Amino acid sequence: MRNILFRTIGVTLLLLMGLGGGGALQAQRLQLDAPDLVLNGVQFTLAVVALDAEGHVDSSCSGEAVLSGVAIGENSRTTVVLEHGRFVTKEAQIDRSGEQRISVSAAGRTISHSLRVIPGILSILPPLLAIVLALLLRQVIVSLFAGVWLGAIFVFGYDPLGGFLRVLDHYIINALADPDHMSIVAFTMLFGGMVGVISKSGGTLGIAEQLTRLARTPRGGQVATWLLGFVIFFDDYANSLIVGNTMRPITDRLRISREKLAFLVDATAAPVTSVLFISTWIGYEVGLIDAGLKSVGMVSENAYSVFLSMLPYSFYPILTLVFGALIAFTRRDFGPMRTAERRARLEGKLYRDGAQLATDLTDSHAVLPDEGVRPRWWNAVIPIATVVIGALVGLYITGVDAIEAAGGQDFSIGSIIGEANSYKAMLWASLLSCVVAIGLAVGQRILRITEAMDAWFNGLKSMLLAMLILTLAWSIGQITSELHTADYLVQILKGSLPPRWLPAVTFIVAAVISFSTGTSWGTMGILMPIVIPLSVVLGQDAGLAAAPAYTITLGTISSVLAGAVFGDHCSPISDTTILSSMASACDHIDHVRTQLPYALLIGVVAIVLGLIPAAYGISPFICLVVSAAVLAFALRWRGTRVD
Repeated sequence: MRNILFRTIGVTLLLLMGLGGGGALQAQRLQLDAPDLVLNGVQFTLAVVALDAEGHVDSSCSGEAVLSGVAIGENSRTTVVLEHGRFVTKEAQIDRSGEQRISVSAAGRTISHSLRVIPGILSILPPLLAIVLALLLRQVIVSLFAGVWLGAIFVFGYDPLGGFLRVLDHYIINALADPDHMSIVAFTMLFGGMVGVISKSGGTLGIAEQLTRLARTPRGGQVATWLLGFVIFFDDYANSLIVGNTMRPITDRLRISREKLAFLVDATAAPVTSVLFISTWIGYEVGLIDAGLKSVGMVSENAYSVFLSMLPYSFYPILTLVFGALIAFTRRDFGPMRTAERRARLEGKLYRDGAQLATDLTDSHAVLPDEGVRPRWWNAVIPIATVVIGALVGLYITGVDAIEAAGGQDFSIGSIIGEANSYKAMLWASLLSCVVAIGLAVGQRILRITEAMDAWFNGLKSMLLAMLILTLAWSIGQITSELHTADYLVQILKGSLPPRWLPAVTFIVAAVISFSTGTSWGTMGILMPIVIPLSVVLGQDAGLAAAPAYTITLGTISSVLAGAVFGDHCSPISDTTILSSMASACDHIDHVRTQLPYALLIGVVAIVLGLIPAAYGISPFICLVVSAAVLAFALRWRGTRVD
């Protein structure tokens, strides 16, 4: 009887302590969630969760738990309070390297989690190695593989042999297993097959003959390429592939270098897609902006309106479009691009000797129509129009379906495109274009069905090298994610600074991250949640009025977008840069080397004459006009024409 009484009193006391705000936890079991690998001194997310008997979060459970082996926040506190069964922090960090163990104790229970802590500097070495080797060796496959291998060595216990084997079974396979990645691969391969068919049926020659009547000079060819970049406005991948493949026969005939074509393609793909108010980027960008605004209590602000308001501050994308037009209309070039243009115009060499083209279209028998076949422009225009129209229709269908599934009521064009599934739309469009291209060729008896399928397969083969490069680029992106490369860069670069300098600093940080990781979307996802609250807090601490503080916030948001695009343009491991090389049949490293001086010039002008003056209250439209004038002057001063 006495034992039963003592047990009853003990259970009652424990329950009372568990119900108290600071009492001991009462749960069937605890769960400690933390990554398996973190960086020395770099903050990471850690969670302690109380679970009930069925393994669900016990939201009724509150109380204290004691952590050991990890510091939480500036005070390095070890006692934490679970609210509604959870404690989650992004401020956990460990300041020593090696194998470490985190423990959590509560209500007489202790659970542990083992993790590896490596020096933060190691996280930037894999992308840095890939970039340096790519620029030195001009062998992008070897360079990317080396970068992935080095990262795998760090991730898998400093084991060179194990890391070498994991490059294939872990990174490459995972890159291809991603549905979005495979959608890009399938779209690219199908688009290549369509190009193979329209080339063999004479459609490419036909459209080249028609456009050559308008583009009879190198200036006309470049202007036509630049203008076509605006037509394919809805997606940067589709833009690169369609513009490059369509204009290549024309620019080849006009002796425009493949490097110049790749630059014009790259200068209109991401820039035009990122700043247009209707594109496949909108949903992603607006979602990030909305989350950032809500994190600082700005729930009344409409994220889409904020996006539209910050567009004039997107100096780099807008100035890149302007500079592309200046290059095309003036025919002036400087640096490595001038050398490439002289080689093409004066020597007739569209690419340098020994160049490794990102796509192989040198087999004239597979590409050119048979003798006696009359080139007809509609055999190219109709399939290409099928891609464009089919993608737009697909965007509309998937966007409407997504809004209806979510129970939304806003069926405006902006909302529909923003909610659309661009990958499905592109896949549908590319498949339809293949059917249309083969149907036209066979229906007009230009090709037999066997010949049409052979041409289609040759088009697929022309994309294999580029797909290998793209897969390795995705793999090194996964490496940078597992090694927390972006977290390390943000950790060492962020700090207290005057609020009016935040847009410029944000642009530089976004550029560094995008350059190192090769992804603009990943950069935006990393920085938006950090810089939006930071811009608001810095403005409040500095005592700025509402209008200038809001201007700084707009400039900071746009700097994430613009800096990500800038870093993408400069990086040899960027997927859009790779696609531009592929669609233009240009040596990938030659494209990066010739584009880099132009991108750096635009980036410097965007910071000095755009972001900084705008943060001090100068109208962004005035900044754009002045910046464009300076770019025109620089091009006239340093550039020369190649006739």
